[in-house]
Amino acid sequence: MAVFEGLAEKLQNTFKKLRGKGKLTEADIKEALREVRLALFEADVSFKVVKSFENKIKERCMGREILESLTPGQQVIKIVNDELTELMGGTQSKITIASKPPTVVMLVGLQGAGKTTTAGKLANLLRKQGRRPLLVAGDVYRPAAIKQLQVLGQQLDIPVFSMGDGISPVAIAKGAIEYAQSNGRDLVIIDTAGRLHINEELMDELKNIKAEVKPHEILLVVDAMTGQVAVEVAETFNNQLGVDGVILTKLDGDARGGAALSIKAITGRPIKFAGMGEKLDALEPFYPDRMASRILGMGDVLSLIEKAQASFDAEQAQKLQTKLRNAEFTLEDFLDQMQQMKKMGPLESILEMLPGIGNKQMKEFKEQIDEKEIARTEAIIKSMTPEERRNPAILNGSRKKRIARGSGTKIQEVNRFLKQFEQTRAMMKQFAGMEKKMKKTGGKGFKLPFFGK
Repeated sequence: MAVFEGLAEKLQNTFKKLRGKGKLTEADIKEALREVRLALFEADVSFKVVKSFENKIKERCMGREILESLTPGQQVIKIVNDELTELMGGTQSKITIASKPPTVVMLVGLQGAGKTTTAGKLANLLRKQGRRPLLVAGDVYRPAAIKQLQVLGQQLDIPVFSMGDGISPVAIAKGAIEYAQSNGRDLVIIDTAGRLHINEELMDELKNIKAEVKPHEILLVVDAMTGQVAVEVAETFNNQLGVDGVILTKLDGDARGGAALSIKAITGRPIKFAGMGEKLDALEPFYPDRMASRILGMGDVLSLIEKAQASFDAEQAQKLQTKLRNAEFTLEDFLDQMQQMKKMGPLESILEMLPGIGNKQMKEFKEQIDEKEIARTEAIIKSMTPEERRNPAILNGSRKKRIARGSGTKIQEVNRFLKQFEQTRAMMKQFAGMEKKMKKTGGKGFKLPFFGK
């Protein structure tokens, strides 16, 4: 499921009609705004936010410079893009880093929002930025909450501070900071208890922790898929406790997007991070401008580049380029490339970042590149010996039988894959000296040799 799938499709269809017109009348803009309004309501955005958003766009769109412009449709889309960006916070909001370590981050929220997993993801993300995190098991009420955080800590190789389930969360938070100071940990992430609903007992406990450790950041974790409920929770937590920002979990499963579009406008607090999947590296900084571009079908090339840079090894890429030029590309190299691509995340999330990819194009791409076929291909290569991967020419009938059995495929599938690989290798050899020509033609007519149906 694509992020903001329903909203994105409706807005992109609305603006496609505007682009097709040479001149726009006030009636055209009013009709487009009506469709924008309906799309936002369907996306579960609050009435107050929709009306304010609509009025701002209307005010900017009705001027002569738009109506008499040579590209009025493009101008309107730019205005909507600007206002969407502003609605979600304008610019990326980073967490406050203390001038004297450790930086203390307190995670709060209702039970079931994903606080404990998010604590692990946030520690993992900030460690990549050079921090030395300490996770703190401050939820002493939920069964197995401490164990869950300890398991996450082991998976990530990040220390977890706990004092058991009979100690007060205030004492645990205080002890954690003393531990961090004496063990060179410059970031403390406190996982606090939640409740099924907001009550006085929960708020009092969180206020006591806040008063004791004076966190530099209080981040509220909310489930994006709960829509306006998430916004109401954010408003209440902010009013009673005071939060510095929001982490939206499960944004990758939220086809509507009401929470992401309403939280900043209603609470005044920015979304700082978004959970984009279940893996422990699936937490991303929230960029309002990039998200607005994705909603309007303009892609998110910056995030795509950052993902690629984080996933691909520069030295390996250089070696691969040399191998391609010398036609030395092996099945081992191919497997390595597949595994690096997988680090970038699901195919759908990568396609979403490409400009001009609407739902229709997304479906076409997914039909051409079948993720199950990719998994089968990976299984086939992994069922080969290192020698077979380096030199597929030695693969005789009995070896192919063994590979098919080991990968859960048929011999015909193994043969088809090997044939495709050889065709690709021949094509790479052919194109090795044609890089400039490929750039000039933009690679038109180039059909993906692998994973096609």
